[in-house]
Amino acid sequence: MKFTPRMRQIFQVLLQAESAISVKYLAEQIGVSRRTVQRELEYIGAPLKEYGLTFVSKTGVGVWIEGGEDDKRQLLADSLEGEGYDVGNRKERRKRLVLEILKEKGLRKLYYYSSQFGVSEATVSADLEAVEGWLGKYGLTVGRKPGSGISIEGSEESYRRAIRAFIDENIDTKVMWEAYAGEQGALGRKPLGDSSVGKILDEGIMERVVGCVRRIGHDRMATMTESSYKGLVIHISIAIDRILKREVVEDPGDWGQTITEDGDYRLAQMIVGELEQEFQVEIPKVEVSYICLHIKGAKHERIQWDSERPLEIENRRIQQLVNDMIDAFDPERGYLMKQDDGFIQGLLAHLQPTLIRLLYGMQIQNPVLEDIKDSYPDMYRSCEKVAKVLEEYTGKQVPEQEIGFLTVHFGAAIVRLEGRKEEIRKVQAGVVCASGIGISRLMSSKLEKLFRGRMELTAYGKNDITPYIAGKTDFFISSIPMEELDVPVVHVNPLLSEMDVEKIRQMVYKYERLPGKRKGTDEFSGQLEEINLVAAQIGAVIKHMDFFKVDNRISFGELLIAIGERLSPYSDRQEMIREDILRREHIASQVFAEFGFALLHTKTKGVTRPSFSICMTKDLGPFSHPYFKGIQMVFIMLVPIDGNIKVNTDIMGYISSMMIEEYEFMDVVAKGEAEEIREALSGYLKKYFNRYIGRLA
Repeated sequence: MKFTPRMRQIFQVLLQAESAISVKYLAEQIGVSRRTVQRELEYIGAPLKEYGLTFVSKTGVGVWIEGGEDDKRQLLADSLEGEGYDVGNRKERRKRLVLEILKEKGLRKLYYYSSQFGVSEATVSADLEAVEGWLGKYGLTVGRKPGSGISIEGSEESYRRAIRAFIDENIDTKVMWEAYAGEQGALGRKPLGDSSVGKILDEGIMERVVGCVRRIGHDRMATMTESSYKGLVIHISIAIDRILKREVVEDPGDWGQTITEDGDYRLAQMIVGELEQEFQVEIPKVEVSYICLHIKGAKHERIQWDSERPLEIENRRIQQLVNDMIDAFDPERGYLMKQDDGFIQGLLAHLQPTLIRLLYGMQIQNPVLEDIKDSYPDMYRSCEKVAKVLEEYTGKQVPEQEIGFLTVHFGAAIVRLEGRKEEIRKVQAGVVCASGIGISRLMSSKLEKLFRGRMELTAYGKNDITPYIAGKTDFFISSIPMEELDVPVVHVNPLLSEMDVEKIRQMVYKYERLPGKRKGTDEFSGQLEEINLVAAQIGAVIKHMDFFKVDNRISFGELLIAIGERLSPYSDRQEMIREDILRREHIASQVFAEFGFALLHTKTKGVTRPSFSICMTKDLGPFSHPYFKGIQMVFIMLVPIDGNIKVNTDIMGYISSMMIEEYEFMDVVAKGEAEEIREALSGYLKKYFNRYIGRLA
C-alpha cells in the first residue's frame, strides 16, 4: 500500500502512543494545523482495513487505532519505509538534496536527483542554486561538468564541517538518543542506520565511538549538555570514517601548535588512545587538537567549581571584557548586575567555550533561537550590543546562535534583579505517566537537573490524580493524554525536547511569581518564624553598622587589612574577611568610579552576623591611590555562611539597590555623620520590612 507522507506521520504518532491522544496533540507532533489533520483523518479508514485495523475517534477521549499488535507492527514497519518526506515541500526537498550531495562526493547527473525526488531536472537545477549558499558557508562549492554531472568541491576539513552542521541542524533528537542508548523504541522503531544520520555516518562506527567515550568515564564528558556531547560523538565518528577511508584531514597550520597541553588536551589524547585501540588504526596527531577544541567549546549542564572558592579571572583583559559586556547590555542597571555572583560566575563559565568557538570558527546550534528572538526581542537586541563587544575583543563575527545563548544568561540576571521586587517561590509540579514509576521518574530526574531548586517535583500515575493532589499542584507535566483538569497540563515527549523544556520553563516562570495554592496553619507558623528572623537580621545590621575613616593615601591592600581589623578581633577571621573580599574583587572589580564609591561585598566565614560598614577618608575627600579611581566612599557588606544566607543576601541586595535609587541616602552618607547614617539606614530598612510583610499577606 502506498501512503502519502502525511499519512505515514499520522500512523507513526498513533501507533507509538500509549493510549488515545487528542487531535490537537497529533497536529502538534506532526507540525501542521488541527484542521489539516482532521482532513487527513477522513481518508485513513481504507488503508487501515487492509491491515485488519480500525480508526476510532471518541469525543472527550481522543483518537486511536484498534487491532492486533502484530497488525500494528506491520503497519508501522510499512509506514517507516523510506523517509516519508514531502517532495512538494521545497524546504524539505532542498535539505534532502544537501544530504544526497554530502553522501556522495563523486559525480551524479541531474537525472539521478530528479528521479530520486520525483521532480523535473529544471527544479533540481534551481534547488542546487539555492543550496550553494548553505554549502558556501563551509567553504564548499557545487561543481558542474556538462555531460558528466555534479560534484562537491572543497577541502576535507570543509566537508567535515558541512556534514557536522547538517546533522546538528536536522537530526531527530529521539533517534540520536536511541543511538546512544543502544535500544530500539516501542513497536520496533527504525534503527539509526535507516535514518538521515545513518545515511551519512556508519551506525556501527558511531556505536563503537560512543562505547570508547563512555569507557573513559571522565567528569568533563558527564557534565556536557546533550547537544555538545552529540556534537563531539558526531565529530569523532566522521573523523574515524574518513581515516578508515584513508581520507585524512589536512594539517591545520600554526594554530594546531599553539593549543595548550592542559587537562582538556590530555583528555583528547585519552580518547584518541581508546579509539586507536578500538579501530586498530593510527590517528594523526592533528585529530587530538580538533577533539581538544570540541571539548573546550562544549557547553555543560553544571559548572564545576567549589561554591566557596568562585572562579577567578587572572587575566585583567578578560575582567575588563566582562565589565564591558555588562555595561553594553544595560548601562543603567549594569552596576547592580555586577553584584550578582551567580550571573558573573555563569557568564565566565559560558565565556570560556564561547571564545574558543569564535576564535577557531567552530559552529554551535541553538534549537530555541527563534523562540528566544520572538519571546524576548528587547533582550535579544540588547545582547546584540554585547556581541559587538565580543567582536571587538576577538576580531570575529558573533553568530546569532551565540547571541541567543547570551540572551539566556543576561535574561536570567534581569529576572533575578527584578525578582528582588517580587515574591519568588518554589513551584509545585506533578510529572505524570501511565504508572508513575517509569517515564515520570526519568522525566523528573532530568527536570531536577534543568530547574535546580525552582520546582518541587512529584511523580504520579494517571490514576493517582485526586482532587486533593490537583488542589496542591500548580501544573502537571504529562507524557500521556489526560482528561481535562482544573489544573494546567503541559503535554511533552517522554524524552523532553528543547521545545518541551521551553514550555515548562515558561510555566515555571509564571507560577513562581504567583501566590501558593494553600496556606495552612503549619505554613502560617513558618511565616511567623521567618518574619522574626528577618526582623532580627535587620536589627543586627542597623545596630552594628560601622562608620570609620582612613588615611587618604591608603592602598587597596592596606584597606582590606583595616577592614578585617575593624570587623573582627580575631586574627584568623580578619584574614578570612581580607581573602574573601579580595577573591570577590578578582572576579570583577567592585570600584565604581561612575558612582563615586566602591562596594566590597562577599559571603564569608569571617563574620557571624550580616555586616554593613562605611569607610571614608579623614577629610571626606577622594581616595588618592590610583586603584580607587577618585571615589569618596567604600561600602562593605559581608554575609555569614550559615543557614540564613538567603535572608541576609536579600537584605544586602536591597541595600545595594538603595545606593543607586535613593539619592537622599547617599547625600546623608556624604556628610560623614555616623548616627545620621544609621538613622537613614533604619528608615529605609523599615520600608523593606513593611514590603516584606506585605508580600506574605
